[in-house]
Amino acid sequence: MGKTMSEMVDAAQFLARARSFRREIIEPNANRWETERKQPVAALRQAADAGLMRLETPRAHGGFGHGFLTKLDFCEEMSRGDMAFAFSLINTQNVAARLCETEKAHYLKTHVPAILSAEKLAATALSEPGAGSDFAGIQTRAVRVAGGWELTGTKGWITNATIADYFVTYAQTDPEAGWRGIASFLVEADRDGFKRLPAYELAGGHAIGAGGFELESYFVPDENVLGGPGDGFKSAMKGVNGARVYVAAMCAGLVADALSKAVAYGGERKAFNLPLLDHQGHKWSLADVATDLEAMRALTRAAGQLIEEGQDAIIRAAQAKKFATDRAVRLVERCMHAMGANGLRAEHGLHRHLIAAKIAAYTDGSVEMMNERIGAGLTSHYERE
Repeated sequence: MGKTMSEMVDAAQFLARARSFRREIIEPNANRWETERKQPVAALRQAADAGLMRLETPRAHGGFGHGFLTKLDFCEEMSRGDMAFAFSLINTQNVAARLCETEKAHYLKTHVPAILSAEKLAATALSEPGAGSDFAGIQTRAVRVAGGWELTGTKGWITNATIADYFVTYAQTDPEAGWRGIASFLVEADRDGFKRLPAYELAGGHAIGAGGFELESYFVPDENVLGGPGDGFKSAMKGVNGARVYVAAMCAGLVADALSKAVAYGGERKAFNLPLLDHQGHKWSLADVATDLEAMRALTRAAGQLIEEGQDAIIRAAQAKKFATDRAVRLVERCMHAMGANGLRAEHGLHRHLIAAKIAAYTDGSVEMMNERIGAGLTSHYERE
């Protein structure tokens, strides 16, 4: 990891640095992070030191300005080590890129550099205890007051909720307006009216830092309004489509790692005087995993290409997310089974991949919600001309 940050310009160099970070920092420590059941803030800062927080932030503002396809490659690479950590990191850097879009001077001078260095960490707060996929149904309320807005409500299922300093937060300004009333605001955790809630006790994936917070008469000055009524919802939906695709890429990463370990084990372990890979049943089982992995990557790439080109990706993003999360659990389980009882050993990390695959199934919309999105587009995308 000896290259200086100034040398990390093109995508190939950036991904090489990510691979080194995965091998040297994530893989040796991921099991310990899970045992400790808390987010590895020190490792996030090491990632920032390696330049990994600079992924999408424009070069003019201190980042590397890489495109969405590079982001997908990065997500797959990092998820091979630990999806929960990868998701935490990607959500922090997402906020830096989002703040740059506002072109507000105070963000560019203070907030963005702080996130890129991981001096400050960040998150996006869409979900609520009673509103996940039904984003238009959020109850957090924003009321106009002199000089800004006053926010009251509870947010839940937030990545980095336990450590974030900045939250891109969505709230309803007019309940009768539905999605047209939703606006977005920057909430800073050190201000009056913010209360961080305890981290969720999950089955695994604790590096993701899932939790929530409460707002009580929390004042947001006009300078911290990111998107007015209606614009906030549109921005969120654009972000959700991207998230669905990079979650699919993360699923590909954890399946790829599981397959790699199962293949290596099958080449070394013998049964009836032959390597396991020489037994047809074993070999064919892993061939099915490899085929589904490549289909997962192809769907993810197709959706990512649309996003990078600024085209409508709603259907393709939903298809990539549906296929990846529908397959990931069973594919990881098949790789574990191919390794016999050794697949359960913590040193291989497949137990973490299995839980991560289940987490991915709920992140940014379930399979059922993806079916709704795909179903809504059947006529426009598949009806015979």
